[in-house]
Amino acid sequence: MGSVFSPYYAGARRRGAADPLEHCALNVALYGGAGKWALTERRRGAVRRTPDVLTLGPSALAWKDGVLTARIDEVSAPLPSRIRGCVRLHPAATLHQAVRLDVEGRHRWWPIAPCARVEVALDRPALAWRGAGYLDANAGSVPLEQSFRGWSWSRARLGDGTAVLYDVDRRNGDPLSLALAFDRNGGVAPFTPPPVAALPATRWRIARTTRADGAGPVAVVHTLEDTPFYARSLLSSRLLGEQVTAMHESLSLDRFTAAWVQMLLPFRMPRAWR
Repeated sequence: MGSVFSPYYAGARRRGAADPLEHCALNVALYGGAGKWALTERRRGAVRRTPDVLTLGPSALAWKDGVLTARIDEVSAPLPSRIRGCVRLHPAATLHQAVRLDVEGRHRWWPIAPCARVEVALDRPALAWRGAGYLDANAGSVPLEQSFRGWSWSRARLGDGTAVLYDVDRRNGDPLSLALAFDRNGGVAPFTPPPVAALPATRWRIARTTRADGAGPVAVVHTLEDTPFYARSLLSSRLLGEQVTAMHESLSLDRFTAAWVQMLLPFRMPRAWR
């Protein structure tokens, strides 16, 4: 809703007041042998909202009986192929407290279900699996690049819960460093952020760092997304005394605003006519 990395939304903002509902999208990313990516932007007329259901064109997300179901019907880009099926997320517990990311309180991060179980059943491509999942949300009243230079975020599954590390480079005020451990009953325990660990830069020269216990090595297992302004990676490290595999992201908003990056984005983010 108001797709933050949309080049069309960024262009509309440069021209003046912009309607976020004219720039909405469902992002679907599949990795591995069936790797596909979809992030088709849709206009206000394709968006329908009720307290429990969000419809974006042919796809929809709905809460029912404590389960979030995403019914996906999208076309991948830049090579078009269908992505169709269902993802169900079963939270162990849901949280109702958002965290303020900037000094002014214009951006909030909400870890809705840090510990969850997911069921994936896709028809196209034909894939199905179950495993551990996670759900969060970000919301803001001004563009991300206005408040932040970038951030480093990671989520690691622990033996009895989930740990999240969030290092935010703010334009106004000191950097923010969050280290939170979540248990399956909805408990949240802040812990002292571990030391910073350097990671190799991406092929696009995006800097990557994380935090980890000093007792063991930190390694990039696989880079899943390598774009001019954003990288998503799997890491191997130690955290809170456990050997973990973490989902990690690095974001450079200074790079995102570069004119040449904005020109490349439509190849991965097409805009539907309706």
